[in-house]
Amino acid sequence: MKSLLIANRGEIARRIMRTARRMGICTIAVYSDADRGALHVREADAAVRIGAAAPHESYLNIPAIIEAAKRTGADAVHPGYGFLAESADFAQAVLDAGLTWVGPPPLVIRQMSDKAEAKRIAREAGVPIVPGGEATPQTAKSIGYPLMIKAVAGGGGRGMRLVRSEGELAPAFDAARSEAQHAFGDGRLLLERALEGVRHIEIQVFADQHGNVIHLGERDCSVQRRHQKLIEESPSPVVDAALREKMGAAAVALAKAVHYVGAGTIEFLLDADGNFYFMEMNTRLQVEHPVTEAVTGVDLVEWQIRVARAERFTRQQADIHFHGHAIEARLCAEDPACNFLPQAGRIALWQPAEGVRTDHALETGTDIPPHYDSMIAKVVACAPTRDAALNQLANALDNTVALGLPTNKAFLAAVLRDREFAAQGATTDFLTRFSFEVAKPDSQTLGAAAVQLARNAGYGEWNSWSNNPARTMPVRFGEDEVSLRFEYGAYRASARGEDIALEADERRVCAIEPDAMHLACGGASFRLDITTHAPARRASVASDGRLVAPMNGRVVAINARAGDTIEAGKALVVLEAMKMEHALSVPAPVRAKAIHVAVGAQVSPGQLLAELEPASKG
Repeated sequence: MKSLLIANRGEIARRIMRTARRMGICTIAVYSDADRGALHVREADAAVRIGAAAPHESYLNIPAIIEAAKRTGADAVHPGYGFLAESADFAQAVLDAGLTWVGPPPLVIRQMSDKAEAKRIAREAGVPIVPGGEATPQTAKSIGYPLMIKAVAGGGGRGMRLVRSEGELAPAFDAARSEAQHAFGDGRLLLERALEGVRHIEIQVFADQHGNVIHLGERDCSVQRRHQKLIEESPSPVVDAALREKMGAAAVALAKAVHYVGAGTIEFLLDADGNFYFMEMNTRLQVEHPVTEAVTGVDLVEWQIRVARAERFTRQQADIHFHGHAIEARLCAEDPACNFLPQAGRIALWQPAEGVRTDHALETGTDIPPHYDSMIAKVVACAPTRDAALNQLANALDNTVALGLPTNKAFLAAVLRDREFAAQGATTDFLTRFSFEVAKPDSQTLGAAAVQLARNAGYGEWNSWSNNPARTMPVRFGEDEVSLRFEYGAYRASARGEDIALEADERRVCAIEPDAMHLACGGASFRLDITTHAPARRASVASDGRLVAPMNGRVVAINARAGDTIEAGKALVVLEAMKMEHALSVPAPVRAKAIHVAVGAQVSPGQLLAELEPASKG
């Protein structure tokens, strides 16, 4: 294997390149139009355009990727995770092209990507499974509530819905089927009993082509939002050596049952009594693989490549040892103040924290497109103890600078510092109990922001200071007025009726744009609109009768036509943004006066989607 094409983008493409380069393997990147100037493209030895920004035209375009591999003389293809990583058709296309596939055989992928088939195989291998069956009202009645709807071909939380009562079942079926069809091209669903108050524990397995199978311990992935993982750690705070051996043996047995090859993950639910149940198998490298690498010292990508080259394991199960504690946080472009809506936009300033591992493909000026996953980086800390790792990661998040668009950085740090989480970790319902309030700029922050403007040589009245001992400057951020004064080497400011003393060396990490300032303050990040020279805006109330897009996204469904009446709570428009579907509903019955978008349209925040009027009372 002299050259490796990485059929992915962003941080995982860079991470695979890092190992391949160390192994002396030439790296080949692929890119969409949205990623033309991306870091993973510039760092590869060669790069090939494979299509437009939309995933189905680029990173999901199998013929284009195979053609890119042929054109560049690639010997092998690594799929990373997401996109085509668990596509049996892609794996087969790679093999049919005479290339080495870095992953399990296509048949195994096909078997284990079908959740119903995977459960059957697990049951036959003696692995306990969650009770469930096909998605019918009769199955739901026999299982009882609460229950979970899952996409048969699903993953990443897409096509999943928690149903607590019979009345919720039909609309949840419709929503899950729609999301599954759009995400996987397969709308089949299954039902499982919803086990609440449990932990999401996964076992990393590895198998070579000669029948050797081992596991590399567990990862606890119980902190989840919309069924997507946010924080992962190894080892789990509730798994002891005996339970690890038991769960590891079950995972190895299942891997052997399907003649697995390469890196894979067996996911379980673990209850308070130590009982565990098989959920699914991910036939690829996981997003959270760095925590396993940290505690075992094993480069999992290197092992993937060596296994693909038909090498035998050099380590047996007894050779796998665990050292310290590792924990990872997924930094996402999303707004915690708006129900974690995905965000697209420009990174105005990027500075990763020192002393931790940060996997990313960011730099100042990077554009975050709306077409892909909202995760933009992974921050990983490793320390001798769990407490030390938690503290190290929380501090690293505070010191990570990602300005320009909202992120979940402060939210993640708050979770790590939560007493319940610090004491015993989390169950999968942890975030339903967790309270987080997004920080808002106070008068001190406004004063500090005004100082940064004063220090910026290119800004307004402060370009050419005179020799006067005192200088004053009026600043307005949004509707907040700030009066800044510089006298005898010190700054003073007043805002919101408060006088603020600011030292002459007052400095904050910031990025200044023509119409906005982005400021990092004590772990929080703020965007302040600069309205100093803009006319004062009148206070306004959001007008009725307009449904506007809350984010960048693609319209995947419109459930009404002009003239139709829409019931309260019914989704009028469904947007797909960063791999998730978001239903836009109305709080009260209305009539659709006009629909201004069509299915397939790309929309931006604030764009008018529909005009509405009160529903007829008659």
